Amino acid sequence: MAWHGHLTLDYRRESDGRCTALDRHEGPLRVLQRLYPEGPGICHHVLVHPPGGIVGGDQLEIEASLGPGSHALITTPGATRFYRSAGAPARQQLRARLAEGARLDWLPLETIVYDGALAENRLVFELAPGAEMLGWDVLALGLPAAGQGFARGHYQQHLELPGRWLERGLIRADDHRLLHSPLGLGGRPVLAALWFAAGQALAPARREALLEMARHEIASAGWDWAGCTAPEDGVLVLRLLAERVEPALALLSRVWSAWRHEAWGLAPCAPRIWKT
Repeated sequence: MAWHGHLTLDYRRESDGRCTALDRHEGPLRVLQRLYPEGPGICHHVLVHPPGGIVGGDQLEIEASLGPGSHALITTPGATRFYRSAGAPARQQLRARLAEGARLDWLPLETIVYDGALAENRLVFELAPGAEMLGWDVLALGLPAAGQGFARGHYQQHLELPGRWLERGLIRADDHRLLHSPLGLGGRPVLAALWFAAGQALAPARREALLEMARHEIASAGWDWAGCTAPEDGVLVLRLLAERVEPALALLSRVWSAWRHEAWGLAPCAPRIWKT
């Protein structure tokens, strides 16, 4: 039996500065916790999928609306797991709309694509002028730490800021040239991206400062398979390849912390759920 889950999130900044959050769910996709570790102005949300994984035929949809001046940090308590499919694809999609002055930290833990999975992941972020976001996406093909590879199936990724930035790719398990060639993934099963996006062009000095921060962290970590660029005047993207998830997340966390402080004047505040 396929699961269909739909979650709607609505964030609003009240006159006293508090960020309120309303949620409505259908099916097995919901909010586990609503926390305010940084004070009432920033809402931390933890999203869960109680069945524990996504299989063929499942469809999960998240719609997030951030009102003017609101700030949300959204994460998950563990990895998103796409399990083996008997034939139908499994789909997960997010559409987030940020109004003027809104901010979003989109920080889910890694996505694991098991051998035999047929998975599709679609992320769309619409940013009004004055809105900004930090987000990341971490993908593990198979279970590298357990020595379990990704020999069958496919994973399709769609990451978009409409009209400004689009990354779309299909990874097939039988595409050995892509997976193993030095011009492809070079046998590295973990792919990750971290981005900072604004609803308008960034001032050149601000853009360069953020780029240099990311490049400094990459160099300090001695990371050979990572780089940071600005594909659009209002978008910065750090991309990396890795053998394991943990060092990839560690580097992304350092750059996220540096960018958050530089761009928003906010200290890093890792979600509490990651420490339990």
